[in-house]
Amino acid sequence: MFKPVFLNNKLAVLAVFSLLFIVSCTPSKDVVYFQDANQFETLVDENNFSTKFKVDDLVSIHISTLDPEASAPFNLLRGAEEGGLRAEQVNYLVDKNGEIDFPVIGKIKIEGLSPSETRDLLREKLKDYLKDPIINIRIRNFTVTVLGAVNRPGTYPVNGEQITIMEALGMAGDINIKGRRDNVMVIRDFDGTKVYNRINLNQKDALKSPVFYLTQNDVVYVEPNKSGKTQSSLDQRASIIISIVSMLVTSTVILIRN
Repeated sequence: MFKPVFLNNKLAVLAVFSLLFIVSCTPSKDVVYFQDANQFETLVDENNFSTKFKVDDLVSIHISTLDPEASAPFNLLRGAEEGGLRAEQVNYLVDKNGEIDFPVIGKIKIEGLSPSETRDLLREKLKDYLKDPIINIRIRNFTVTVLGAVNRPGTYPVNGEQITIMEALGMAGDINIKGRRDNVMVIRDFDGTKVYNRINLNQKDALKSPVFYLTQNDVVYVEPNKSGKTQSSLDQRASIIISIVSMLVTSTVILIRN
């Protein structure tokens, strides 16, 4: 008569431990971005970021006007339109002095200027030569590198003039289950000097970080967490839980039959 009671007690204890085990396997909030953002909360982006030119940047500059012959001397081209081949535009290299050697005008310092500021500078210098020039400027070597606990680490080209750290992580397949979102490091180069910045992507204040917008050649490093949990280990725990539940069901059936 006492055997069923004993078995019931054992089953109760086992059920409690199983529930504790399941709770311990619940995904941590550490993997959630911007946890403190409220429903319908509006955040004004006060970070007036614009990409600035750096030493060793490759810059594409094309000048055009209603009179192609007038603007032709201000465009560097390689080759000629012969045999159906189009001339190739030559990029400008920002030298160690932060300057480019522009046709007709000569040396122009653009280091530290944004593409918009560079357009204004060129428009001012070209006013004696061209009327209402259209100036297209693009950074040709704009890349970011994402390393560490992400799904696809690597170096990625950026097509526009700016990119956020979230977009860069998106290109790298997002931070994996092993990565820390609260301590992502961005390594930035200023004239040979490395500057290390950390950003907490669990908090909405990350939007105000000076490294939320990346610059050319930035390196984003995602540190792995200390637990080292992987999806495979979680799958193993899930299998154990299923086995425990199956054992509970089987024991209950045997108890009932007895």
